Amino acid sequence: MMCPGPRNLITDVPGLAVGNARDDTLKSGATVLTAEAPFTASVHVMGGAPGTRETDLLAPDKSVAKIDAITLSGGSAYGLDACSGVADALRAAGRGFRLGDAVIPIVPGAIIFDLLNGGDKAWDENPYRALGRAAFEAAGEAFAQGSEGAGTGALAAMQKGGLGSASLRLEDGTTVGALVAANPMGSPTTPGGRHFWAAPFEIDGEFGELGPDPSAGLGRVLESAKMRAMQTRAPERANTTIAIVATDADLTKAQCQRVATAAHDGIARAILPAHSPGDGDLVFALSTGARPLAQPETGLTLIGHAASLCLSRAIARAIHLARPAPGDLLPCWVDQA
Repeated sequence: MMCPGPRNLITDVPGLAVGNARDDTLKSGATVLTAEAPFTASVHVMGGAPGTRETDLLAPDKSVAKIDAITLSGGSAYGLDACSGVADALRAAGRGFRLGDAVIPIVPGAIIFDLLNGGDKAWDENPYRALGRAAFEAAGEAFAQGSEGAGTGALAAMQKGGLGSASLRLEDGTTVGALVAANPMGSPTTPGGRHFWAAPFEIDGEFGELGPDPSAGLGRVLESAKMRAMQTRAPERANTTIAIVATDADLTKAQCQRVATAAHDGIARAILPAHSPGDGDLVFALSTGARPLAQPETGLTLIGHAASLCLSRAIARAIHLARPAPGDLLPCWVDQA
């Protein structure tokens, strides 16, 4: 029997910390995940328009074995500079890959497109470096969801997106968690905006306890996809769902990549349609290595499955917890419920 950890957050994985920073005028922000010690990680990209930094080194055949943090940010390409702010803070703390006298923090990251969400983007100096550092300095076991951090200005189909997280504890004591900035082209809710596609995976009313849409079926699936196809011909907007899944099981980079691949099922179950040419959908997967992986085949399969379930729930929680702000272009789920 799998059940959520005590916080129902990715930080239920021992040793992890998450921090948020946001700028309400900008309608954007950054989120940073870090840990007590460097961790193993990989990534899998399935969207057609990703925006990333230092993801090539996460391939199993690349030489860097562990990294220091992962950054999720708004701001499209500008937001990749949030990683620089995190690297600044890590360097100041003496943390990073050591080569002789040099200390080199390794901070992969990914961004969502939120440049056309109604916020003031007329900056003279890129604000994301400062947002990244502020998010790192705020990192802890507890953190806010919804319109926070990288999800501050997220837009999801016809309602606000956001930042979400969820966790599961497996029968053998292994913990799995997910963190997501949900800004998809597709819809996390069925036509009508109330019921979540992720409803079958909800635990303890964590995103409204409305249950599955009673009128759902192939017709509703096709209707949702057709609605999104029509809407993308209207105002131009790029989209992305970017996520991190984590476990305390001891995994290699190759095994982390397999978990990242499996976790994409969580995006496909919670957002319809997903992985479009205009989305930058990707999932980072990380291991703190604190617990042995007793059964490499069946254990890895179960961790990947749990990661996908956590990610579906985290996406729905991101939408459910989004809150209205001045100048919003879209309503929040709470306003439609």
